[in-house]
Amino acid sequence: MSLKAAFVFLAPNSNPQTHQAWVKTPEVEVLSIAVSNYADAEKLVEKLIADENIKAIELCGGFGHEGVSRIKKQAAGRAAVGVVRFDLHPGLGNKSGDDLF
Repeated sequence: MSLKAAFVFLAPNSNPQTHQAWVKTPEVEVLSIAVSNYADAEKLVEKLIADENIKAIELCGGFGHEGVSRIKKQAAGRAAVGVVRFDLHPGLGNKSGDDLF
């Protein structure tokens, strides 16, 4: 059985229902999925865990410390939460998601 993981990234005006794609290998299956803001990401966590059996969630560097904390609380130990780090994210106008959301 392979590990099911998700990479969640912030992209303005994105729709997680349509802006997503799977990469499946024999050992790991990763769902890459876009969200518009932290609130959308929090809602998505429930769906990923309940409907997709996701066990690991990697957050893009746009999630600041506050955003990571919100997702970690939402996952509540049901999935591991990791993060790619940028102090200032180039895809968010060189700002942290904490400054935007």
